[in-house]
Amino acid sequence: MKWITREKVKVDRVACPWLIKKFIDPDAEFYFVPAEIVMEEAERLGAIPFDIFTEPRIELGHHSKECSFEAILKKYNLTSDPSLVLLGKIVNAADTDNTLWNRPEGPGLQAIAEGFRHLGYKDDHEINAAEWIVYDALHAYCQVQTAKGR
Repeated sequence: MKWITREKVKVDRVACPWLIKKFIDPDAEFYFVPAEIVMEEAERLGAIPFDIFTEPRIELGHHSKECSFEAILKKYNLTSDPSLVLLGKIVNAADTDNTLWNRPEGPGLQAIAEGFRHLGYKDDHEINAAEWIVYDALHAYCQVQTAKGR
């Protein structure tokens, strides 16, 4: 399947492709385009849009205080995995004002995501490829935390 979102990725637009590729669609193709043409390009490409602020009715976007990662967890029935739910709360904390879940890991993830934007990667695909190791590590952390009942 094809998936599309805004260019100049940061937290949610790296976490969502990681989640999609690892747990939903291993053959996913991602497109990162200017915000103002996402919906037009989604229609042209037959792509599933996610994390689009210019389109509040989008299913896989922010709703109330929840982030796009959490919307994807719900849509694709991944909420039975407590480690992914915890990871969603951390992503939310880094991508929003952190008032919904108050996760202490959020500011650190936000800083890491911002740092990746300044390492000289040529495009959003390179940033995603490099940064996914962070989400692999966070997922492992979440698996340990949830196994301990936290």
